[in-house]
Amino acid sequence: MSVQPSHTAPPTVSVIMAMRDSAQTIGAAVRSLVLQTLTDWELIVIDDGSVDASAAIVAAFDDPRIRLVREPVSRGLASRLNQAVALSRAEFIARMDADDVCFPERLELQVARLRADPALDLIGCGAVVFAAGHGLVGALPVGQSHAEITARPSVGFPLPHPTWCGRARWFRDNPYDERLMKTQDQDLLLRTYAKSRFGAVAEILLAYRQDTMSLRKLLRGRRNYAGALWRRARADGSYPRAVRGVAAHFVRATVDVATLPLGLSRAMQRQRLDPVPPALSARWHELARTLWGPEPVEPI
Repeated sequence: MSVQPSHTAPPTVSVIMAMRDSAQTIGAAVRSLVLQTLTDWELIVIDDGSVDASAAIVAAFDDPRIRLVREPVSRGLASRLNQAVALSRAEFIARMDADDVCFPERLELQVARLRADPALDLIGCGAVVFAAGHGLVGALPVGQSHAEITARPSVGFPLPHPTWCGRARWFRDNPYDERLMKTQDQDLLLRTYAKSRFGAVAEILLAYRQDTMSLRKLLRGRRNYAGALWRRARADGSYPRAVRGVAAHFVRATVDVATLPLGLSRAMQRQRLDPVPPALSARWHELARTLWGPEPVEPI
């Protein structure tokens, strides 16, 4: 079932989101969009077969800018994002996950950057990682220029998926691979970076939830990206890059297997993140109080 928007004029930006059993986090995610300084947006939420109260929480916002599509069967993130792209009406499309939150200026600054540089197809932004208790863990590495983002395609692209904002035509011309259950974003960047222009807004505009590091998810992600490298090599002959990438991910997977079972998840997580900028603390505390109430933000 779909809740149709009541307005007819296309918005400036369509935020696309898929969720499944996200009742514990979806409320804060949507509230962070309601707080955006750019108010001309639509949110397209595809409920991918949830059995909890996720859909009811979204519907309770009763905001005409929010379009909720309830699907009874789960088909995975890539399929639902392609579905949301097809439903979008705006010039720009922004990504967001159901357990992350945006800082209020996110959409305004990303749209301004895309309008200022017509050569850009897709941009990200700075992002911090938070965990249970809403304490900040670190900052995600994000490339700023196309050259930085695409410098090591055999390893991956420092352009976190939930930070994406780009031109709608780019998303429509480059759909997600619905066969993939993991690393759909990195696969898409690998397939498109040679014919696209990427960038980022330097400001930290998104907070990414990551409570723990899952060995199963890490290994699946590495396996899937190694497969994407090999598929790309068959298409364009980039076998040396594929061999380097597969070897690098094998080495990293070996390290993951050796260390995560020792209870070093948090230490490994911090090692892969940058320090949180000191000036961010006040902004984060203010946003956290607005989204989750007056309970203290616990350090990690």
